[in-house]
Amino acid sequence: MALDENMVIPGHVALILDGNGRWAKKRGLPRTMGHKEGCVTVEKTVEIAARMGIRYLTVYGFSTENWKRSAEEVGALMQLFRYYMVRLLKIASANNVRVRMIGDRSRFAPDIIEGINRLERETADNTGLTFVIAVNYGGRDEILRAARAYALDCVEGRADPNHLTQENFSGYLFSRGVPDPDLIIRPSGELRLSNFLLWESAYAEFYFTDVLWPDFSKAELLRAIASYQSRAR
Repeated sequence: MALDENMVIPGHVALILDGNGRWAKKRGLPRTMGHKEGCVTVEKTVEIAARMGIRYLTVYGFSTENWKRSAEEVGALMQLFRYYMVRLLKIASANNVRVRMIGDRSRFAPDIIEGINRLERETADNTGLTFVIAVNYGGRDEILRAARAYALDCVEGRADPNHLTQENFSGYLFSRGVPDPDLIIRPSGELRLSNFLLWESAYAEFYFTDVLWPDFSKAELLRAIASYQSRAR
């Protein structure tokens, strides 16, 4: 499927990266191989999105619930994260991509935290696509943290609860400064948000596909955008 020059490209596309484990199981491979292949798909998608003119691309990389997986799988995911942060820095530099992480990074090992900080720092002046990675992220956790921060500001006199607006509250979220997603895509056949961008997705369009994340392609992204374009906004 080719890019139609008349296609309306959404400004912000968000992706729930689902299906890595099932992709590996179908091939008789360990789950970690599915996650590794999923990272390759992320790389390709970042480059494709940057060339298409998408301004913001957010991916659900690691949720607050993912810590409940086996210690072996979580450990393997952390090692993959370390490896791909280095690769992502090269990809971002080559494609003028700015990288931003949202979520509670404090639970990660110090070297991973430093890697996240380095990614953000060294890509901060890039002016193309903003690539947002949600790590140790959960929508409910984000809203609770924002509510606590706002309540503290009220107690300490920095905010007035009688003048709270949606815009004010958004400034307390992990995603502050990032526009709400226009289109949320979930592969793998599941039909739920899974605690992803709960506040931000209030007016987003959704696209669900049976394609497993490692098999997600430019053609599938174009199908999602074509579906988005066909809806009355």
